[in-house]
Amino acid sequence: MAGVVQGSAERGEQAGASGAEGARVQETRLDETIERGIAYLFSVQDEQGFWWAELESNVTMASEHLLLEHFLGIGEEGRWAKLRRYLLNRQRADGSWAVYFDGPGDVSITTEAYFALKVAGEDPASEPMQRARDFVLSKGGVANARIFTKIWLALFGQFDWEALPAMPPEAMLLPNWSPLNIYEFSSWARATIVAILVVWAHKPVMAVPDGCDVPELFADPADRTRIRFKRDRKPVSWRNTFLVLDRALKMAEHIPFKPLRRKALRRCEEWLIDHQEVDGSWGGIQPPWVYALIALKCQGYENDHPVMAKGIKGLLSEFAIETEDEFTVQPCVSPVWDTALAVTGLREAGVPADDPALVRAGRWLLTKEIRSPGDWAVKAHGVAPSGWPFEFVNEWYPDTDDTAEVLIALRLLRLGPDFEPARRRANAWLRAMQSKNGGWGAFDVDNTKTFVTRIPFADFGATLDPPTEDVTAHIVEWLALDGLSHTDPTVAPALKYLRHTQESDGSWFGRWGGNYVHGIGAAVPYAGSNGSRTKTAAGGNHAPRTTTRTCGGRGRVRRRRRHGRCWRCWQPARSTAQW
Repeated sequence: MAGVVQGSAERGEQAGASGAEGARVQETRLDETIERGIAYLFSVQDEQGFWWAELESNVTMASEHLLLEHFLGIGEEGRWAKLRRYLLNRQRADGSWAVYFDGPGDVSITTEAYFALKVAGEDPASEPMQRARDFVLSKGGVANARIFTKIWLALFGQFDWEALPAMPPEAMLLPNWSPLNIYEFSSWARATIVAILVVWAHKPVMAVPDGCDVPELFADPADRTRIRFKRDRKPVSWRNTFLVLDRALKMAEHIPFKPLRRKALRRCEEWLIDHQEVDGSWGGIQPPWVYALIALKCQGYENDHPVMAKGIKGLLSEFAIETEDEFTVQPCVSPVWDTALAVTGLREAGVPADDPALVRAGRWLLTKEIRSPGDWAVKAHGVAPSGWPFEFVNEWYPDTDDTAEVLIALRLLRLGPDFEPARRRANAWLRAMQSKNGGWGAFDVDNTKTFVTRIPFADFGATLDPPTEDVTAHIVEWLALDGLSHTDPTVAPALKYLRHTQESDGSWFGRWGGNYVHGIGAAVPYAGSNGSRTKTAAGGNHAPRTTTRTCGGRGRVRRRRRHGRCWRCWQPARSTAQW
């Protein structure tokens, strides 16, 4: 027995030694991995100081870009061949295309891809086209596609404009105090709506090449001239009210006398021209960009007009991703966000605060501070402009979330006196952007009137930009790191909001990542930064059960959704560093 015990002890000592050696090996591997990561990040840094990676999306971007080129008459055979390959290379086995990677097939996205391929010359008898057609019909055909898909079909005579929801441009004349004025919609919906008001008034139809019509995608031919809007079961509701209003507006549209139509179209046109960015975009994102170009074309603008030329050039260059074989367009670009996270990661990996490459990145970020008022100023009064956008350029829509992440990153660098004025301006701006419930939305204050989501047009997802847990947590994290206490008049209501929005299992939902992991990743650092060791913070450590969400993220099954679908599901989940 003594020998057995002694042998066991020897084996234990050997195991301990082996464990220590294993720990040293793991630590060495971790150090090597970090060093490789640092080297890689510096190798891909732009000489101006920023980092920028492709922002991937689904094939809607490529499909709609090809159709836009046909509408504007700027299509090129070589580029269209690359667009076709891009679309076909991403088709799923069942013939469909999905909203997000490895997600289920989507009838709207598949319809647009099929139509774009046909316009671009793909043989409808080919095996990929047959599979796509079969998938659309298996889902009930175009009748079950979204309104935006039907608008694209109407632009080319494949769907009846009269069946679409009424979007009279006179809505642009509503005063800002009106409950349905454009500033009650999210920034991304707002810019898109203004353009579509013009398009709906003109109801343009661009011919497609012979043989490119798509009647085969309609399970019932009558579906080309109707939309079966679902009514609420309750007789009195916002949804049913808007459906009645829609019928009334369509009847009024047949009256020849429209005294305010010309003024309304001019107001829309002026707003669109005023809101174009220097890179040619609108809102820094694809949807309002393409509709604005179509709207201005309807208003008589030729492709060589400076506004049109700048918009076309931006889509074909700054936002385009072209390889030897494929071509597509990004829905957005993210250099400010990418750079802020890269700086934070590199500093946490041990790169010095005065490293020339990091200082160069910090100074580049300082140049991207917004110093002119944007749409946010309609509701946030009495504060000097500040904030940072997501993109290279987006003067009209600085982002509170990006602003917090940029400030967190700049705090870690030795930038001398240049940082302090920007910090003061940004802090004052963030305070002014706080909503009444204590949280922050991304681009606007108190953008929370949920009844606007019930208009028939709004079947594409989020038309609001309400306060969210992830954005609020990032901002609270920054304010805490900047020295504000939990009793500060800005921080206290924000903490109350975060406690209120925490789920019963301890998690938070992250709207801008489309999942709970993102929400927890944002919320836990805020608790650590403000010194909180509360039950709320501890609860976030409970890992939620994971399952695929309808918007493509990974997260716990939620019993309720307050904000509708995530509008930027194509974005990769984002992480926040904790000190």
